[in-house]
Amino acid sequence: MRLSDLKVKQSAIITQVHRTVDGTSTDMVASRLETLGFVAGTKVQVITKGLFGGDPILIQVGFTRFALRKNEAQKIEIEGVSA
Repeated sequence: MRLSDLKVKQSAIITQVHRTVDGTSTDMVASRLETLGFVAGTKVQVITKGLFGGDPILIQVGFTRFALRKNEAQKIEIEGVSA
């Protein structure tokens, strides 16, 4: 499951950030997300989503909130979804 699939108020644990675009080149956005704290084992929660198509998504990691585009949130794999 991807972070972009979570519903508002749901939490999950990050399992992986997909860092490659086509299997060979490094995705700079994914690398930056890891630098900001989106790493395996970290709990994340969706706070709210945009009105039109759910974009952007407001995510909380620890005590910090980030607004991610849907395509950025799709790079983050999660598990252990809870309400």
